[in-house]
Parts: sequence; structure tokens; C-alpha cells
Amino acid sequence: MLQNIMFNMHAADLLSNRARLTPNREAIYDVDNNVRYTYQQLNERVNRVANFMKNKLGLKKGDRVSFYAFNSIAYIDVLYAVGKIGAIIAPLNWRLTVSELIYITNNSKPKVILVGPEWVEQFNELRKETNIPNILALEGADIKGALNYDEELEKSSSQEPERPADLNGEDTYCIMYTSGTTGRPKGAMIPHRQVLWNVINLPVSWGLNENDTTLIFLPLFHTGGLFGYLTPILYVGGKIVLIKSFDADKTLKLLEDENCTVQLGVPTIYQMWFDNDYFKKVDLSKMNYFNVGGAPIPKPLMEAWVKEKNIVFRQGYGLTEVGPNCFSMTNNEAKTKIGSIGKPIFHSQVRLVDENKKNVPIGEAGEMIIKGPHVCKGYWENPEATEKSLVDGWFYTGDIARMDKEGFFYIAGRAKEMIISGGENIYCAEVEAVFNNHEAVKQCALIGKPHKKWGEVGILVVELKKNKMITKEELIKFSKKYIAKYKIPRELKIVDKMPEITLGKIDKKALKKNIEQFKI
Repeated sequence: MLQNIMFNMHAADLLSNRARLTPNREAIYDVDNNVRYTYQQLNERVNRVANFMKNKLGLKKGDRVSFYAFNSIAYIDVLYAVGKIGAIIAPLNWRLTVSELIYITNNSKPKVILVGPEWVEQFNELRKETNIPNILALEGADIKGALNYDEELEKSSSQEPERPADLNGEDTYCIMYTSGTTGRPKGAMIPHRQVLWNVINLPVSWGLNENDTTLIFLPLFHTGGLFGYLTPILYVGGKIVLIKSFDADKTLKLLEDENCTVQLGVPTIYQMWFDNDYFKKVDLSKMNYFNVGGAPIPKPLMEAWVKEKNIVFRQGYGLTEVGPNCFSMTNNEAKTKIGSIGKPIFHSQVRLVDENKKNVPIGEAGEMIIKGPHVCKGYWENPEATEKSLVDGWFYTGDIARMDKEGFFYIAGRAKEMIISGGENIYCAEVEAVFNNHEAVKQCALIGKPHKKWGEVGILVVELKKNKMITKEELIKFSKKYIAKYKIPRELKIVDKMPEITLGKIDKKALKKNIEQFKI
């Protein structure tokens, strides 16, 4: 009975309770506007947004709110505001093309969208193919028919909004779109339960407390940005240093000036910091550890950091569907278990299974499946994908891993074909589908090649149809209409004949064996 009650607890009161406990403690430093907010001030902002959206815009439980902007205090306002009134935040990835965002927007059908000044031109294209009743302009963005966010905030009440009477843990809090292996993004439904248990799991598993400070520069449309450290640290009463977007010089100095104690980044970020002129001077003595997400950090880079700064790196593992950090280890374990992602977090279960869903022996590789209150409830309006990924409460990650005798896990490979470049997931099938749609292309294959800065980059190998002629440059130009810049292959190689295992099935292993011939 108690388990059912806890399982159905919602996440609407997370910020309200923290503001009640430590109202005068600093919560957020908004770097770009040079403003610092206490927990009480932040909670009052959130209440104003919640009341405005509920009372003036008529937002009801289950209505979606999209965000098309860089990181800002408004993002955090909206994140906590929708939770209080039972609405759903559905962030838009500004790295995607308008064509991709049209599909996502028409799938999630937001009632409200907030738009930053940098994305007005793209939004004006987006709105032609979508129907969004309410538009809020951020930072004075010039958008026809939009309300000014800051003006509406000032006019609204700072009183706590009434929570929906039937709000519970299974209600969707957030829809986060992940790239689809079949070419269409899927909206992972993050329920209140998952948001709540994520902020419980991470402090107890990663040792977070009220004395911790972290810098948030990862995009807030990502699970790592929203839920990696932002919500857990605000839960325990620590401090968030918020910056609009990543700048190597500025962020490196902020780590020092704000005495940051924990930090999440992808390998590309760590490479850019290491290469920065200020790196040798920066004082990182307050840093407890760096957390690596998105992809494994190359051993030479980690060793260079350790030699220069004597810093601990903890390799992480997470997915949008199960949370940004599903494993953990101590600092001492991170030094001796290099390459491991650690042990499963406190309130979680992990198994490694074979193709028959049976547990594999210790030391052998199997597909990693995860179960617990931190697992999503499926995909928005996609029951087929939900059924495939969630079986009896277990989420099938598609990643292959092994576990040693001490219970530490190691990622062995990816069952789902995917390239991780600069912390961004690039699904081969999605990119291949775009190029295969060109009239001159017979077939193509995207393969990953290791890269010092980006971790991996995509190499596209193309076989043209008989009597068809086209240049590499023309194919790349064609792809820019349909996929985001970071998904576009770094190199494109046209071959006379694609190696095949059977008719129509490309032998990617053969291509990878010859990968060095593809210059990047």
C-alpha cells in the first residue's frame, strides 16, 4: 500500500517545498543577465508563470507547452510552472531543421510556445505549417501576435496556484523527442513519477548536497540539461549557474569563479576546455568530480586532464527514457574501474539479457534492460514503439553491456545502430533515409569513424544508380533541407559497388574495415 502511495506522488511541489525550507539561499545565477535569484524569488517567478498560463491562456492539465529558445531563466520558470498546474513541457531542439520541427510540433500539438529572439525567422516558417494558439516572445523577440513574456510575468500573481485534484505520479510532465531509428522522432513521455525519483536517485547515488554548485550550459531541450544536475541540485538546495549556451572561454572561468563542485559534460566539451588557453591557469580545486555523458571519454584525454589537474572523471550512462544518470561509482572506484559506467543507482534494477530475455552469465555481453520508478511510461501517441521498448516494466535500451564479478557495468556496443558525435545521437537509419530519397542514389550506408574532437563523426558511403551523375557537394546540399547540421556526414564517399552480405543488405563490417581510406 505504501509503495503504491509513493509511486503515485507527483513532482508539482518540488520547488515550493525547497523555497519553504531555504527561502533565502541562492538558487540560480543567471549569467547572461547578471542576476542572482534566491529560492523564494525563483518560486515566486514560477508561480507568476503558472497563474498567467492557467488564468489568462486557459492552460489545463495535459496541455502542452513548447520552448524554442536557448537556455534562460524562463526555461526554468516554465519547467516548474507546468508541473504545478499539471501541464506538459515539450521542448524543441533548436538544432533540428524547421522540417523536422514541423513534424514534432504537429505530433505534440502545443497550446503555448515560447520563442527566443534567435529563432524568430525559423519560427515564422514553422507557424505556417502548425497551429499554436498562444505565442510568448522572450527577450523582446519581434513576433507578430505574440505576448511579451516579461510583461505578462510582472502582471501575474505570485501566489501558489492550486494543484489539479487528480494530479498523480503517472501524469506526463515532459515530452522529450528522441531521434527515431526509422526516421521519425519519438516523444518519450516523462511522468511526474520519473521526475520525482530522478531527483531522489541522483543525490543519494552521486553524493549531491546543498553545498554543490554546477554550471548548466548543456541545452535544456536535452535530458542531460533538464534532469542531469539542474533539478537534483535544486531539490537538495544547491546552486545552479545558468548560461545561454556553451562558450569554452567563459564557461571555464565560471567553473572557477563560482566554485563549481560537480560538472556534467560530453567528451567534446572536455576536449575544448583542455585546448583552451586558460586551461593551464584555471583553478578547479573545488571540483569534486567531472561527470562524462553522451559518450565514453577517450582515455588519452582523461589521462591528460588527470595529469594537469588531478581531476576525477566519473563515466555516466543514461537515456532520455530512463533518466540521464542510471549508474554511479565513488571517486576511488572511478580511478580503478576505468571504462566502467559503475553500478546501478539506488532505486533501480538492471539486467543483461540474451535474445530470449534470459539473464546472461557474469562477464558475458547482453542487452541492458532497466526497471524502476525512474523509467518513462512510453512514447507519445506511439503504442507500437512503447510496446516494443517497455516489456513488463523493463525498458529495453538496445545497448549491449557486460558486468564484472564486483557488479560494475561496461558498455560493449550498441544494438541500435547509432553514432555519438559531440554528445549528440545520430541514428544511421534516419540519415540514410534522407540520402536514399535522392533520385540519383541507389543505396548508402552511414558509418562512424573515431574523431579526436567530436568522439565520432559520420562517413556516408554512396552507390549511385546506373547512368546517374551527381557530386558529393550536391548530395550534401540536398540533405541540408531535411536533417540538422550535426547529422550531416562529415565526409561522403561515392563508390562503384557497395559490399553486400546478401542482395540489398549492405556489409557495414566490410566498410568499417576500410574506414581509414575515408579522409576527415
